[in-house]
Amino acid sequence: MKSIVLNQGYVTIPMKIRRKFGIQKGTVLHFSEIDGEIRIIPITQEWIQSNVGFMNTKGKLLKALMKEKMRQR
Repeated sequence: MKSIVLNQGYVTIPMKIRRKFGIQKGTVLHFSEIDGEIRIIPITQEWIQSNVGFMNTKGKLLKALMKEKMRQR
């Protein structure tokens, strides 16, 4: 799949990809560069839950992420 970059860097994410990864209006996307490639990670509830315990913060990071997500809405 491909998309064209529009004014101000806007890109349309194809519907098939949005559905597969639960990307909806207001979903926060994290961009990173790894080995010369761009990686886009949707920060969804599922992503947050799948990473619980990752950094051994005993839930503090999860609470901070959820608070930030609610603030952005």
